[in-house]
Amino acid sequence: MSFKFFDKLSLDFSELLNDKKDYNVVIEIDKEGNNKSFTAHSAILRYRSPYFDKELENAITDENLIKTIIKPNISAQIFEIILKYIYGGIVDIENSDTKTIYELMVNANELELEELSVKLESYLIESKSSWLRTHFSLIYHSIFDSNEFKGLKKFYNDIIAKHPNLIFESEDFTLLQETALISILKRDDLKVEEIKIWDYVIKWGIAQNPTLPTNSEEWSKENFEALKITLQHCLPFIRYFHIPGEYIWEKIKPYKKILEKQLWEDLTQYFMFPNKPVKSPILPARTFSTPGLPSRVSESFSTIINSEEHIAELSSWIDRKSTTYSLSNIPYEFQLILRGSRDGFHPKTFWEICHGHAGTIVVTKVAGTDEIIGGYNPLAWENSTEKIRMETNGSFIFSLKNDNIQNSILSRVIKNSNALLYFNSEDQNNYGPFFGNCEFIMKSEVSNFTKDRLCRCHYDPRLSYYEKKIRTTDKNFSIVDYEVFKIIEKH
Repeated sequence: MSFKFFDKLSLDFSELLNDKKDYNVVIEIDKEGNNKSFTAHSAILRYRSPYFDKELENAITDENLIKTIIKPNISAQIFEIILKYIYGGIVDIENSDTKTIYELMVNANELELEELSVKLESYLIESKSSWLRTHFSLIYHSIFDSNEFKGLKKFYNDIIAKHPNLIFESEDFTLLQETALISILKRDDLKVEEIKIWDYVIKWGIAQNPTLPTNSEEWSKENFEALKITLQHCLPFIRYFHIPGEYIWEKIKPYKKILEKQLWEDLTQYFMFPNKPVKSPILPARTFSTPGLPSRVSESFSTIINSEEHIAELSSWIDRKSTTYSLSNIPYEFQLILRGSRDGFHPKTFWEICHGHAGTIVVTKVAGTDEIIGGYNPLAWENSTEKIRMETNGSFIFSLKNDNIQNSILSRVIKNSNALLYFNSEDQNNYGPFFGNCEFIMKSEVSNFTKDRLCRCHYDPRLSYYEKKIRTTDKNFSIVDYEVFKIIEKH
């Protein structure tokens, strides 16, 4: 039998880190002009980190027998956490934001602290999946060429295959590095219509050339040549011959100057004489499910909105139509960006995923009833602000009819300056979307919208900022599920 006293050992070694008597290593941290020095002991660094073992081997010793290591690409905040781990085996990330945890993982991997790096990678995948989805370009850029982070690579490969719109519609899509974009374009299992892939590639290419005129009709020959050079390694992976002919003329022809002359001639011929051979390579079609069908009617579209009538009705409200759009004339697609049962019910998840998205519909399914309650925000959600009232005359809240609810109710904002309330980082642990003066809010004191009855639809005609109440039963409720859709105008 053996007795293990790890807690006391950890405490003693943590104290040693703070002991300035016998240190023999100085580590200089200097990132973005923020310089800080840390003292350490070579024996501990060598045995805890293969990286430091190699660095110390080459470090020069001064007259006081002190070795200095310079690390310019790591912040003092993160290095302090790493040193505490090296000495005491403890990492406290309770009050750290997700980006800091991600950077900690990257730096731990660089310092060959495999145990810590792997643990943080697992934590991010299991507990911060919503943040990972909304920061695809940032992270994929970092891990793409690495032999490490196999868990994150699998996580992102699954997203690319199953939910590619989360990538293409992400706020930082245009920051994606070229090699990473090409790796996505090469995939046969990319479930996106090919013409949309073309649109995304053009968007990415234009973003790399910020001096191009906004209106492509005003572009010079040099402008088209600049875009062609930018996209020369991406364009070969577009499946041109699987794009419907009407889109070739509408979407691709305006940019034909960036295509090889032979390709454009082959495309023209192919759609006029489809049985005649062409010289350009024809790549296989992608395994896009239900091609040609709007995403709003696919199986995974919604667990709450279950009819075309809901989409038509909400679209009509957005456009302030006096009559509801016909099902064949709906001008919008509803793109799912968040689902509670998929992404989690923590309020902060809402702010992380929806940050930067403008023109969104929130729908909730009320626990214990068949009510569908929600709101529309034409503004962009913002997760990095102080608590602030947002002004708009375009927002509204609603309840939707279904098999048990006879009529839909629409309630437009009447006090524009108090249409919505955005929260600071601390309050985002309890509050989700907040419309008006509690006319429709999502709230939880236990940071889970399904666990307490603090979501609310409260109406007082003397104090309300919206024109009518949308819920006739109890003002407080919990939810079974909720979803957020980005409203996108059809091409």
